[in-house]
Amino acid sequence: MSEISSGVGGRESGVPVAHGPGAAAASGAPDSQLPTPDPHFEYLLRLGDDRLVLGHRLSEWCGHGPILEEDIAMANIALDLIGQANLILGLAGRVEGAGRDQDTLAYFRGEREYRNCQLVELPKGDFGFTMVRQFLFDAYDVLVTDALQQQTVNADLAGIAAKAHKEARYHLRHSAAWVIKLGDGTEESHARVQRALDECWRYTGELFMADAVDAAMQEAGIAPDLAMLQPRWQERVEEVVHAATLTLPASGYMQRGGRAGQHTEHLGYLLAEMQSVARAFPGATWG
Repeated sequence: MSEISSGVGGRESGVPVAHGPGAAAASGAPDSQLPTPDPHFEYLLRLGDDRLVLGHRLSEWCGHGPILEEDIAMANIALDLIGQANLILGLAGRVEGAGRDQDTLAYFRGEREYRNCQLVELPKGDFGFTMVRQFLFDAYDVLVTDALQQQTVNADLAGIAAKAHKEARYHLRHSAAWVIKLGDGTEESHARVQRALDECWRYTGELFMADAVDAAMQEAGIAPDLAMLQPRWQERVEEVVHAATLTLPASGYMQRGGRAGQHTEHLGYLLAEMQSVARAFPGATWG
């Protein structure tokens, strides 16, 4: 393992990035050097994994929220995201046609098979970090789900996206309000969310790094053009950052690799916990 020293995704020591098969994605190697899987299945994994991993991160706050109402709110948002992941991964399993359902895809893939962006797998940190990361993802999610609900090629995905978009709009209002409240709050809260924004920023570029999978799905009329979404995301982020009296970090090197299965060390620990029961009792059913 080696560490990227520019930024502090792993809190104080930087985020270790794995070397090995496929590490070219994390190092910025051309996408043409990477294997190209079935784009439809791969795209659905990306959508589902983003939500599954972020939902799990939010669930870590259950019983630990700063106030009772917020404890319940974060648990509900986690349930929304995991519910979306359940539907999307179920659809991915049907598209793959290999007999894997949503539970198999969630609990019996290793970290190299996960396709979530690295932003969502970072440790939850303090409450300020959680809200900043959530806001940055929510601002992206609202745009993606809106585009997906309007496409007419995959009716199943459009239906899932329509439901998810309603939830994403609430998620965005919630996280944006907290970023403003904390940023424009006390000296301590302002410092914490500014530090969180600085830490998260270099992981946001991956949200808009299109590759062959995105291009194929866009050509098929399913996925949106990420390059068209990014200015709208930037505008929304800048609006909230300004209202929160925060400073937008300077653009620089952006982490990448999650879409190709290259992750920070944190995902492995998350999956070990999330998958432990299913792997200890494979094939078990409720009854």
